[in-house]
Amino acid sequence: MSSYDFDFFVIGGGSAGVRSARIAAGHGAQVGVAEERFWGGTCVNVGCVPKKIMVNAAEYGMWAEDAAAFGWDISAKGHDWAKLAAARDAEVARLSGIYDKLLKGSGVTTYNARATFIDEHTLQVGEERVTAERILIATGGTPMRLDIPGAELGLISDDLFTLKELPKRVAVLGSGYIAVEFACLLRGLGAEVDMVYRAPMPLRGFDEDIRAALVEALTAQGIRLNPDVLPTRITRAGKELLLGLSTNFVREVDAVFFCTGRNPNTAGLNLAAAGVETAANGAVLVDGEHATSRKHIYAVGDVIDRLNLTPMATATGHALADTLFGNRPRKASYENVPTAVFSSPPIATVGLTEAEAAVRGAVDIYLTRFTPMRHTITRREGRKTVMKLVVDQATQRVLGAHMIGEDAAEIMQGIGIAVVMGATKQDFDRTIGIHPTAAEEFVTLRTRAREAGVKAAAE
Repeated sequence: MSSYDFDFFVIGGGSAGVRSARIAAGHGAQVGVAEERFWGGTCVNVGCVPKKIMVNAAEYGMWAEDAAAFGWDISAKGHDWAKLAAARDAEVARLSGIYDKLLKGSGVTTYNARATFIDEHTLQVGEERVTAERILIATGGTPMRLDIPGAELGLISDDLFTLKELPKRVAVLGSGYIAVEFACLLRGLGAEVDMVYRAPMPLRGFDEDIRAALVEALTAQGIRLNPDVLPTRITRAGKELLLGLSTNFVREVDAVFFCTGRNPNTAGLNLAAAGVETAANGAVLVDGEHATSRKHIYAVGDVIDRLNLTPMATATGHALADTLFGNRPRKASYENVPTAVFSSPPIATVGLTEAEAAVRGAVDIYLTRFTPMRHTITRREGRKTVMKLVVDQATQRVLGAHMIGEDAAEIMQGIGIAVVMGATKQDFDRTIGIHPTAAEEFVTLRTRAREAGVKAAAE
């Protein structure tokens, strides 16, 4: 019999922690989980789920405007923010409750409390001390503000879901996933939006053709882009906020959102008491098995700041539980992970960008840009679809697939399976397309647009 209270204790009740705890318990382990804020973590409560509901809400306004082109007499009489918020919050509460029920149904002991380390096997959980043979840190990340004067006047991403009404004029600081999504949904719901970011284009790290198409789309929907600009300060002037910019201009707005990154949520865990090492930004350092500097303490998800995506966190948490308690050692791969940005229009991608692939050797680029059938009728600007395949010249394996356009995320899930399996361009070519769809373009790309990385291949 173990001398510990638990075989496995999980700090954090988000996607990664809940999955790992449930699987471990299913393998017969005695498991405990502590969550101090809300079950389901960021994704369910202040991330993926409520954000996607608001993205959906913004889309209906555009569809209502477009309906006339198809013969419908529909008028959009304005948006009811409170009604949307109530529906969104009810769904979030339902899902959060399910997480708690799933854990208890699996025989996991749950604690609605903060957990901190006392030593490498002992935790203070609320008013109680518990011991565990193995411990998992799955505390996720937390939004950060820039260190500028008046930063406290700005909002973080969590705050979107507690606003009582739509701010009419908004400045979104940043150009990553969250910034782009927030800018689009706020604009779609009727706000005037400025994006302020230090890069020349949004979505650093994404394929350049997709980034360029996004700039066109954002501009077409009336989002004002301020590239190569830094915010310098925020001051209050009556009911307004004044956002100072490095260009010496000032924007008068009702709200400023800091969408400028997230920090690993390790503050206050007292990791030093357990001997767990962290990076400068607080990320927990782990090896290839997700073990920390104390080999019985593990970490997965955003807290390790490796690939901050909910499905990735869930997959690694599941694999860890199978490895530790299921006699099924395995890993979840960080390569070829499909992902999406729920912008307007949405973006989806899997595998290498052209730039990443070109560094490795010669690649063929297949690229198409077209107006989807819906918008040949609506004539709406900024709704071009761009699709791209990055193909290794030597093996003809598809190394990357990228898309901006309606239903991109739904389409890319299937493409992701093919890329993970190692499909070649010829596999794509002999697949019959579903007509008429945008998706069929991925299997009808016949003409190579260009080569890249030839110099690298020669070297």
